[in-house]
Amino acid sequence: MKLIKIKKIMAGVLVAAAFLTAGCGQVKVGYVDVARVVDESPQLKTTVEEANKKLAEAQQEAEKAISEKGDNMSDEELSNTFQEQQKKLMGINQLYMTQIKQKMDVAMGQVAKEKQLDAVLESNKEQQSVYLGGIDVTDDVIAKLQ
Repeated sequence: MKLIKIKKIMAGVLVAAAFLTAGCGQVKVGYVDVARVVDESPQLKTTVEEANKKLAEAQQEAEKAISEKGDNMSDEELSNTFQEQQKKLMGINQLYMTQIKQKMDVAMGQVAKEKQLDAVLESNKEQQSVYLGGIDVTDDVIAKLQ
């Protein structure tokens, strides 16, 4: 519940900042459905599939390493091995999440510049950040990520 409140507060802050920086003129706000972009963008789909493949491989390696050595390890060694494997999986996940975020940021930045938007917010059907007005740029971002 806190996350929803934080997102709403951040959206309000972004909109307020856009109003303040735009002066008395009209503020143009865009919104994007990030989940839809990830699902429909060929470039991001490929990155997600690659990430899932690498994570599955690392998971199998971890399970194999633990099962092969598990009987000969003390509880502490087993725990340390498990933690090392968890760190490896988290590192792989973080690497791919960073790649996805960077690609999204570039595409959204290009769309915002082309459409002369003052702000772009994340919004989807379940949790709308923009209730009235705004420009849906989801299809534009997907097109940039072809």
